[in-house]
Amino acid sequence: MGTLAELEAEASSCTRCALAAGRTTVVFGVGDPDADLMLVGEGPGRDEDLQGEPFVGRSGQLLDRLLAEELGMPRSRCYIANVVKCRPPANRDPLPQEIAACRPYLEGQLAHIRPRVVLTLGNFSSRLLLQRAEGITRLRGRTYPFRGGVLIPTFHPAAALRGGGQVLAGMRADFVRAKLTLAGASGAKVGAEAAG
Repeated sequence: MGTLAELEAEASSCTRCALAAGRTTVVFGVGDPDADLMLVGEGPGRDEDLQGEPFVGRSGQLLDRLLAEELGMPRSRCYIANVVKCRPPANRDPLPQEIAACRPYLEGQLAHIRPRVVLTLGNFSSRLLLQRAEGITRLRGRTYPFRGGVLIPTFHPAAALRGGGQVLAGMRADFVRAKLTLAGASGAKVGAEAAG
């Protein structure tokens, strides 16, 4: 499988789907490769495409605030990635073939980092990793076993920016759930190869 850096180098020249033609930068992921917490969003927006880092716009500012306020952690202590690594045109939803083309990169990130807690942000990452059809409103509010650790679905920060106090309160509750799970999880990370 190679190293995480090798996987990132491979992704940087990827042409597996049509998104490659419109990108400025491949937005692979950022953060601590030994993190216990991994956040997975949908795909890069305009700011992310320009800067090459996930969640740097208004959604990223909210994400950073929630990490600090609810988990007491800066973004540098977790790992942040997206389902697709290139910006969909006009920030549209990623298409199934684009998600499928990019999935090996996300799977590689999960295998290298082996987080104890995966916090999925929005419908696309939650449905993909849980292999469920329900939307985020039905999925969130619970903790799911996932590859030897747990997965906690929550709203995408953009939904909280649009949807107001109730969505933000739900996100806060999910971030607290992640904090409690991290605090209660014992010792060393469990291998990613465990069933989940």
